[in-house]
Amino acid sequence: MLYSLPNSTGVTVILQNNDVLYDTACYAEACFVFAPFDSHEKAFCIPLDKSKLFETEFPWNIIDENEIIINEHLQTKERYCEQVKGAISVIKSRNASKIVLSRKKEIDLKQFDISILIKRLLNLYPTAFRYVWYQPETGLWCGASPEVLLQTEGVSFTTMALAGTQRIKKDTVPHWNFKELNEQKIVVDAIATSLEKVTSVVRISKTYNYQAASLVHLRTDITGILKKGKRNLSMITSVLHPTPAVCGTPQNYAKSYILGNEDYNREYYTGFLGPICEKDSCSTLFVNLRCMKIDANSATLFVGGGITIDSEPESEWEETQHKLQTMLQVIYPML
Repeated sequence: MLYSLPNSTGVTVILQNNDVLYDTACYAEACFVFAPFDSHEKAFCIPLDKSKLFETEFPWNIIDENEIIINEHLQTKERYCEQVKGAISVIKSRNASKIVLSRKKEIDLKQFDISILIKRLLNLYPTAFRYVWYQPETGLWCGASPEVLLQTEGVSFTTMALAGTQRIKKDTVPHWNFKELNEQKIVVDAIATSLEKVTSVVRISKTYNYQAASLVHLRTDITGILKKGKRNLSMITSVLHPTPAVCGTPQNYAKSYILGNEDYNREYYTGFLGPICEKDSCSTLFVNLRCMKIDANSATLFVGGGITIDSEPESEWEETQHKLQTMLQVIYPML
């Protein structure tokens, strides 16, 4: 597997030196972890002591983006809009404040070239966490995530609330409507509340615009100090994951609703991944967003959106259409 941290031209390559499938639940060893959306399923890892690690720089190239039109069946749109209406109805009944609904889109590839994939992925999205992961059990995944799940350094931690999505319009300042601003507040409040279990200090930044590929989001940074005895990475991730940005709130209800009502298995989409240092001394974990799974001659792209009481089904559908563009740009020469 390989990855590049945000705003870096450096690439780390990890090559496991055997064919054993390692899984993890404690996240205590020095490794690269790849965890699913549903915590009841296995999280895999590549232990560093069972691998060779290489670090290098990749050549920087400017790659032009193209507007890629993907035909969608009317039934696909209608089904997603009906799912949105169902979630809105549940939210109106006050069972949840937010539910994140997602869908997948399969794209046929005329050819597949891993070198083209890596080059485009690294160069198109320099501010994102970019990765390519492969294991026989999981298959080939890649992505460019804009969202930090958790960064730790000793007793200090950083996470973020990322919600609201608009397409970037040249020379235009984004205008956020009530639905988007309220959704961001829901996410911030839910994360801050969940962190009370493991933190002694929590600081919340002002919300600001954050560009990710051709989209702009609302972002709020959350930092602080972990409680003594609560610094175990497994404990912290269990509190945060899945975040209200990819699941909803209350977490347990929203997750149960997703598992019962989405008509597919998310697998590792909206899970998390990243490098972990030995003995939890530091970690850099990202939410697995803007990602795809490649199998034989097809790519499966995953997109979703946060549904609140103010959501409009048509707008939510359009948001997922815009989000498809991120990975479509990566595979453009293969279409």
